[in-house]
Order: sequence, then structure tokens, then C-alpha cells
Amino acid sequence: MATATIDLRSDTVTQPTPAMRDAMMAAPLGDDVFGDDPTVNALQERIAAMLGKEAALFMPSGTQSNLAALMSHCQRGDEYLVGQGAHTYRYEAGGGAVLGSLQPQPISNQPDGSLALADIEGAIKPDDAHFAHTRLLCLENTFGGSVLGLDYLRQATDLARRHGLATHLDGARLFNAAVALADGGDARAKAREMAQLFDSVSVCFSKGLGAPVGSALVGSRDLIARAHRVRKMLGGGLRQAGVLAAAALHALDHHIDRLVEDHANARRLAVAFERLDGVSVAPPQTNMVFVDAPSDRLKAWVSALAERGVLATGLYRLRLVTHLDVSAADADRAAQVIRTVLSDGSNPR
Repeated sequence: MATATIDLRSDTVTQPTPAMRDAMMAAPLGDDVFGDDPTVNALQERIAAMLGKEAALFMPSGTQSNLAALMSHCQRGDEYLVGQGAHTYRYEAGGGAVLGSLQPQPISNQPDGSLALADIEGAIKPDDAHFAHTRLLCLENTFGGSVLGLDYLRQATDLARRHGLATHLDGARLFNAAVALADGGDARAKAREMAQLFDSVSVCFSKGLGAPVGSALVGSRDLIARAHRVRKMLGGGLRQAGVLAAAALHALDHHIDRLVEDHANARRLAVAFERLDGVSVAPPQTNMVFVDAPSDRLKAWVSALAERGVLATGLYRLRLVTHLDVSAADADRAAQVIRTVLSDGSNPR
């Protein structure tokens, strides 16, 4: 019998669990465009309360959630400050500029994913007709699997507010960050503590939490009302969306605390790279393992791993992501395959 493939390309590849599928099938439904889908409304109330915000809006994707936040905080011609490597700048097809007529001001990320406070302050434009209005600071947690600590987040958001800027957190993997920061404590409390520092937060259900679709934007009632209009403009109005919201509700109930397993499995994978020539691996903080190596090796590695049943990505670095469909035994088997591939002729020198 063929060995099952271990898919480490992303935590977005997860399949709904049987219990999640049952919850989806049993969900009471309405028409969310009319605002009367009870399951969507329950999800929005739940995630807003969890993160200490007045309101929330269910979105088809994190990209749409981030874009709606940008367009709700800023007007045409305004500027937002964002990391050079941030998802909202680099990986969302330039939506803020193309669809919102907003100017991104990218700032170099530090090795840990943070933006240096001096760089943030230096990028804020003076009130002068030559410049776009700087309106918003966008941060991301986790950033490439690395966790931004609460002390840094407080300092950065305090700086933004002193200069009259709004703040948005791309928390696609917010609960991974919260579990890491809690270190065995209350991850939900850490998530709420993070969210309280920002005017808006986007959080994905379709990554580490394992739902098939969906994200939420949380913030004040006024902000969410503006975002609701933007969502409609972007084609994000869904009808019987409760079948998707039910999966997210199930994930919030059952899949937060288990993230510690994904983090542990990422550490199991990272061990595979110890004492291998020509590679550098930072100890994973959450569920992502990044491997730095010469770019001419990456394509061959990805192909060789796939031939042996381990799927990974290698655009700039080799990336391996653990998730609820990867067990500890899977992680150990993948680590063995990785060591074989990187140690034999498949490892170009």
C-alpha cells in the first residue's frame, strides 16, 4: 500500500474534521446579506467578544479582511505604514493601492519580523501638501512563524497613537502567537490582550484553526459598519454562509489549545536539519520551519521531497508548515525523508 503524502506546504491545506463537518451540516442558516444568518451572527458575536471588540465581520478570506480594514481606516490618497515583507504589502496583489487608492509606505522588517520604532517614527509624513497623509500602522503576528511580543506591540501602537495613527493587526495566525505567548497558560487571554492594543484585527479560521474557509475583522461598531460596505463592494457578500461560519465556531471551541501540538511537531521537523552542511534553520517558535540555503538548491529539494511523499514550498526559503492533519509520527517520518534528501545526491552542491 502506498505511503500517505505528508503535506507541509501550508496550514491552509487542512481538511475539515468529521466533527467539524457534522457542525457544518447541522448549522441553522439564513441569508447573511440580509443579516439574518444565525450562525454567522453567532460567530461574529463570539470572535468580537473573545478579542474584546465591539463588533466583527465574517469575511471569505484574510486578504479581503485586511483590504477592508485598510479601506475602512484610510481614504483615497492616504498612506499606511507596513513591513516590507508583510502579507498586506507583498502577498495580497497590491489591493490597497489598486482598489483603495492607498499609498503603502514599506519599512524594512527586523530579523524577528518587527518594525524598528525609529523606522516607524521616521516614516510618518509631516502635515504638508507635498506628502500623503499617514493614517495607519499595520503590523503582523505571527510574522513568518515568529512571534512579536506584547511589550513590542505596546510600544509600537503607543507610538502610532502619539502621532494620531490608527492601528491594524494582520493576525492571520493570531492564535498561534497567543499559544506561544501563553506558554501553557490561557491562550485566549493572550489573544485578547494583543487585540486590545489595535483598532482592528484580522484573524483567519482557515489556517492553524483548520476551518475550510473564512476570516473575521474585529473592531469598533463604526469601523465594522464601514468594512461591511467595503466587503459588499469587493464581492464578499455571502448568502447561506452559516455553513462556513459553523466550521469557524467549531474551530474556536476545539482547535485553539491543540495548536501546541503543531508547534511541537515543527520542532520535531527542525531537528532534521541539524548538522547538515549548507543550511541554516532558526528554532521554530510556532508551526513554521524556514530553511535558509542557496536558492539553486531549493527547487531540487522541493522536487525530491515530493517524489518521496513530503510536500513543501521553496520560493525564497524552504518552508515547512505543520497543522492538524500532521501527526507526531508524520513529522518524524517527514524529518527522516528530509535528512535523506538533503544528505544524498538530491542535495545539489
